[in-house]
Amino acid sequence: MASSRANWVRWLDKFAMPAVFVVLFATLCGTVANFSSKGNLIVLATSVSLVGMVACTMLFCLASGDFDLSVGSIVMASGVTCALIIGKSGSVLLGLTAGIALGGLVGLVNGTVIARLGINALITTLATMQITRGIGFIACRGQAVSIPVVSFFRLGIGKWLGVPTPIWVTLACLVLFGILLHMTTFGRQTLAIGGNKEAARLSGIPVQRVRVLIFTIQGLVAGLAGCVTAARMNMGQPNVGENLALDCISGCVLGGVSLTGGSGSILGVVVGVLIMGTVQNAMDLANIETYYQYVVRGGILLAAVLFDQWRRKASHAQ
Repeated sequence: MASSRANWVRWLDKFAMPAVFVVLFATLCGTVANFSSKGNLIVLATSVSLVGMVACTMLFCLASGDFDLSVGSIVMASGVTCALIIGKSGSVLLGLTAGIALGGLVGLVNGTVIARLGINALITTLATMQITRGIGFIACRGQAVSIPVVSFFRLGIGKWLGVPTPIWVTLACLVLFGILLHMTTFGRQTLAIGGNKEAARLSGIPVQRVRVLIFTIQGLVAGLAGCVTAARMNMGQPNVGENLALDCISGCVLGGVSLTGGSGSILGVVVGVLIMGTVQNAMDLANIETYYQYVVRGGILLAAVLFDQWRRKASHAQ
């Protein structure tokens, strides 16, 4: 009996969310007009590319027992910075470098304060979220920043093999960080730290250094996402990324990443992000008012947290 229950819990842990996504997708294909059309599926994939990109590294934060609320502000500030630098210099490379570097700098600050100074991740990233967004608004004076170099737009609206560039960037991030998590020492160290920081330290893992590196990588990827977003919108827009952190965390938790750390997979993140994006896309096609969409998204986040809590209790009861 105990063995049967354990097998059932393990099955749910691995396959529950993929099964939910398959059922959800099939249901929407049959009930929502134009949902399964090629054009809409491209729109769906493009719309989740930003969340998917940043969720790749949010996975590492959560798996190590931390989280980062500042990613939305980094996306905004990096996009604005990229647009400003391109506008002043005319160099796409310089603009991209500046935008990504800004994200890495914020991530480095987050990691240093959290890992080396011992400040809570909630307080630290909440503070840097406000600071970074404020710096972005100051830099652009609250106005959208136009980008005069047309070649930069290829990063956001260009296509390769008929697929928009942001999707390719997200796929590259998924592959890269999937390999990093599942096939490298750094990935194993990340999971070990999330499982038990003290045990990881005693086993010789440089806990502080790894945590700083995780947040720095998170910032770099958020900076890249900000540049891609600016290219998609043809401008540096100061009103983007406000709910990005919650969307990324929701997607990760739906995909089986534990809020307490120590577990997670890149495939799970893909499934979680797709569930969030699919529901959002279907509501848009059905012309559901934004106010109701907030309720649904909040309900999904709550359901994800409850499922994570149940999964942990079931695992401990084995």
